[in-house]
Amino acid sequence: MSRQESSHDTPHRVERDSMGEVEVPRDALFGAQTRRALDNFPISGIRFPRRFIEALGAIKLEAANVNHELGGLDENLKNAIVAAAQEVVEGTLDKDFVLDVFQTGSGTSTNMNANEVISNRAVQTLGGELGSKDPVHPNDHVNRGQSSNDVIPTAIHLAALVSIERDLLPALHKLRGALGDKAVEFDGVVKTGRTHLQDATPIRLGQEFLGYAGQIDRGIRRIEKAREDLAEVALGGTAVGTGVNTHPDFAGRVCQRLSDRFGVEIRETENHFQAQSAMDAAVFASGALKTVAVSLLKIANDVRFLGAGPRANLAEIALPEVQPGSSIMPGKVNPVIAESAAMVSAQVVGNDATVALAGASGNFELNVMLPVIAHNLLQSIELLASTADNFTDQLVVGLRATDRGPALVEQGLMLATALAPEIGYDKAADLSKEAYKTGKTIREVARERTDLSEEQLDDLLDARKMTEA
Repeated sequence: MSRQESSHDTPHRVERDSMGEVEVPRDALFGAQTRRALDNFPISGIRFPRRFIEALGAIKLEAANVNHELGGLDENLKNAIVAAAQEVVEGTLDKDFVLDVFQTGSGTSTNMNANEVISNRAVQTLGGELGSKDPVHPNDHVNRGQSSNDVIPTAIHLAALVSIERDLLPALHKLRGALGDKAVEFDGVVKTGRTHLQDATPIRLGQEFLGYAGQIDRGIRRIEKAREDLAEVALGGTAVGTGVNTHPDFAGRVCQRLSDRFGVEIRETENHFQAQSAMDAAVFASGALKTVAVSLLKIANDVRFLGAGPRANLAEIALPEVQPGSSIMPGKVNPVIAESAAMVSAQVVGNDATVALAGASGNFELNVMLPVIAHNLLQSIELLASTADNFTDQLVVGLRATDRGPALVEQGLMLATALAPEIGYDKAADLSKEAYKTGKTIREVARERTDLSEEQLDDLLDARKMTEA
């Protein structure tokens, strides 16, 4: 039980838990266990993201509905819990989710934070006293049939699934579409290809962008594969995977309700012991996100180099000018959208390293780095989604081809490749070296040193045809 201080002017109320008395801010919806965790973990100021709190609230909400259906919760208590949990889902109680991500490895502190907030809000709506746990108890009622050890992994999977479905996949489809549109728009632009940063045989600018679109397309497929694994959740395993203190139908029914609520597939795992002792699905998903980040970094860097200039570099494409680029050089414009995407990519790669190490930190029946997995996995999804969207809108759709690429094709030394089947590799190599030394074109040197006719040279050195071989 809790006791209110004698004066309503005091800033605290006193609550009791299994360890004794503790002061809690008078009007706070969180309780004693949250207060202790708040004192224990003054680490970073980083809180769980909104998607995670939404998922956690939804689990508590649907758990109350199912517990009522199974006869474990009367209707009045169920209704009060559902109404309070809905406020958690909607974000109106976010100020009471106060705990640092760097906390209890199982996320028990945040699970109890949610239980206490929902309990106190339900008590409040029923006319009771904050901190009294009467008539709605945070453990006996809000947490009924659950453990932090199955709820927190389930919330991670659910939050990731919802973020992928609502945020990331739409943004990646949009980016893939924009890159595909540019592939079509630039299909007629023949330019010099490059390998090892050196001149290579001709390629169409549209083909380069077709490659970028293909990277994102395959990234989407990898994310979709990860989504399949995330659909399998730990709920129902309770403490160590055995399902102690929960009804055998509880998890399946809650999962069905969550699936209906969010429009994503959630199903109870067939093997609770792996679902709670390991976080392999999250590790796999993080790896897929890292791969998308690597693709985005490659694309962003290519775009930066292709647009480098405007006079003393490649300048084969022109990037949208979105802001002044220098505090000292008037008129300078930098590829800031691509730079932003590159930094996000670096962050996601770092997040994946954290998730991988955290995923390896399961000891016997429980992973003990769940909060940091949640933070990094969900941050990666959020960053990639917003960056893909921004990269599309502020950079890709405004790209245009310049005449620089086509103008340099005739100067390309690797046009000699097309002559090799006619005159042999060694002689073609000699022509290329002479052209480089003299500043002449391959065509000009070939006129002088081969018996090829002008018609043959026109046919063999047709750069467009070389891109269609």
